Amino acid sequence: MLFSEPIIKIDPELCTGCRRCAAVCPVDAIIGEPGKPQEVDAHRCVVCGQCVQICTVYAADSLESGDNLKNKRLQRGQLPSVREPLFAAYSAGQVPEVKRALADSALYKVVQCAPAIRVSLAEEFGLPMGTLTPGKMAAALRHLKFDRIYDTNFGADVTIMEEGTELIGRVMSGERLPMFTSCCPAWVKHAETAAPELLDHLSSCKSPMQMVGALVKTYGAKQNGVDPAKIYSVAVMPCTCKEFECSREEMEVDGLREVDVVITTRELAQLIKDAGIDFVNLPDEPFDSPLGIYSGAGSIFGVTGGVMEAAIRTGYELVTHETIPNLQLDFVRGEEGLRTATAQLGDLELRVAVVAGLKYVSEILKQVKEGTSPYHFIEVMGCPEGCVSGGGQPKLLLETLRKKAYQARKSSVYRHDSHQQVRKSHENPAIIKLYKDFLGEPLGHVSHHLLHTTFHSREKMSPNQALGVKED
Repeated sequence: MLFSEPIIKIDPELCTGCRRCAAVCPVDAIIGEPGKPQEVDAHRCVVCGQCVQICTVYAADSLESGDNLKNKRLQRGQLPSVREPLFAAYSAGQVPEVKRALADSALYKVVQCAPAIRVSLAEEFGLPMGTLTPGKMAAALRHLKFDRIYDTNFGADVTIMEEGTELIGRVMSGERLPMFTSCCPAWVKHAETAAPELLDHLSSCKSPMQMVGALVKTYGAKQNGVDPAKIYSVAVMPCTCKEFECSREEMEVDGLREVDVVITTRELAQLIKDAGIDFVNLPDEPFDSPLGIYSGAGSIFGVTGGVMEAAIRTGYELVTHETIPNLQLDFVRGEEGLRTATAQLGDLELRVAVVAGLKYVSEILKQVKEGTSPYHFIEVMGCPEGCVSGGGQPKLLLETLRKKAYQARKSSVYRHDSHQQVRKSHENPAIIKLYKDFLGEPLGHVSHHLLHTTFHSREKMSPNQALGVKED
């Protein structure tokens, strides 16, 4: 899906200029005078959607009763059945396109869901915050007529295999340290814009979403006996920037887009409601094999510190060849802000940092630029508490409710991890089989072709290019 216009927008007819969006923007991308409609600076914007989450200004009743409302819903990519308020700040949606594709019998429809979706989707149907519903989610997606229900958590496990191996190689050689994670597209876009000279410090791994997308149209296509060109690959994400990520030119495999379209948690809820599915009373159903099998480590990617914790669980055993004594690594868990720690991997003291919220990354970047950074590995997530607080998650107007929701979602993610029989990525049997039958080894020729990418400076790009707008 290549976008012809920006993803994050502010409606000038609705915006009152309260500048709450400017206060929450981590990269100062909101421009405007107080009391007047605001605009998004295309070059600075990282498409994180936090402005969408915090906006409380919505269309008046007089507007909602006329054709103007219908036109605005159409422009925003919403289904006619949507009844939620129209807020000034919003993200452009793709639900109508997905609905059309689901009705096309010539397409083989595949969907994947991010770790944070299963702990937030239920809120859209009146269930308590943090309710864990992976089984109901899989069932709803089958009712929507997807042919295969896969899981981004599987891609998270693959990411640990690739990224963990890459990290150990860099630590042992002392080259390009510290290594930053590359899972968060908002962080990647910010690095390309604000610190392009440091891009060699990012892991070359694609995000779990894009890894699953690449595997769906190669490994998965072979498993299912399907022509990759007929596969329509959908990703359900808590993140508005994932729509930007899937449109990047680099994100294709053998001439095909890895992920054709991304919808958010809120948009999936819209699809389910539009289809008249009784989500609350759905019996649980499983994800499809093999790209739907995951470990507890894969599930914790949805919270801040989760990538770091999953990597250490596997990294410890790769380095020491011993079983890690404790799987609950509290020293990397936490909330918004910057956290640092030292992880003992046998004789190796791995110095790590976790950044939750892009506004906290500037000091880290300064240290790396000056060559004074003491860290080996740095996780950066653009949103305040990781993906559970993403711009595409269920919207809550009160700050107290948002904090309550984030905590409930995080607790649910950790509970899901603790209940998994397999809690380390390298012990996931589907991952073991993937490497044995298809990829070969981490960082090998096949995995490098499918699962790794390059990043590039956005300093000299036009504003439209920086925001991911296709130009003629």
